[in-house]
Amino acid sequence: MNYIYNTKGVCARKISFDVDDGKLHNIKFFGGCPGNTAAIGKILEGADAKSVADMLKGNDCGGKGTSCADQLARAIEDAIKQNDVG
Repeated sequence: MNYIYNTKGVCARKISFDVDDGKLHNIKFFGGCPGNTAAIGKILEGADAKSVADMLKGNDCGGKGTSCADQLARAIEDAIKQNDVG
């Protein structure tokens, strides 16, 4: 199932990803630092959604209190809560 999350407090405007059998696929950030966000998507392809959310939650970028990785964690948690996919 595809999810789109509108971010808050970071350069990326939104994040799109799929969850299939609890695994992440096709993670795409719209905006943000292209090299870093593309790398996040490649590294996490096929990873367990809940484990990724637990690992990335709270990651901070420059004292913003959040980051693109933290926003991805929040998006995954929302997807899990809304659809019991984790």
